[in-house]
Amino acid sequence: MAVRKLEHVGLMVRNIEKSVTFYTEVVGLVYQYALTHTNGVIRLAFLAGAESGDTELELIEGYQDELPAEGRVHHIAFTVDDVEAEFARIQALNVPLRDTEITTLPNGARYFFFYGPDGEFLEMFQPAPQPTV
Repeated sequence: MAVRKLEHVGLMVRNIEKSVTFYTEVVGLVYQYALTHTNGVIRLAFLAGAESGDTELELIEGYQDELPAEGRVHHIAFTVDDVEAEFARIQALNVPLRDTEITTLPNGARYFFFYGPDGEFLEMFQPAPQPTV
């Protein structure tokens, strides 16, 4: 198994700008970046702690905003070095997959979702390649 760390927790929000403002100004997180998902509908923003970007909060706008407050956490993601190997490993273990293929975001990050034992969404996430300087 090649999980390196807890990558991020995905939180569904109604207004991404309002939520970024709240989590930066009230909670004290640091804005990292935002992007629109490849589906052209969902917008994502990532924030992290001031001293460490190891684990991020992912704000998700446009997915579903009709859930009660207790259902706003969408998923937990884990950083992996090789998302393709993890996809094959999870399949071989007969763990139910939510995704039938790996998704690549516009920035090059790659991921897939699968289900935990109580139906929770879990994600294996390979970060985008870092530009070489």
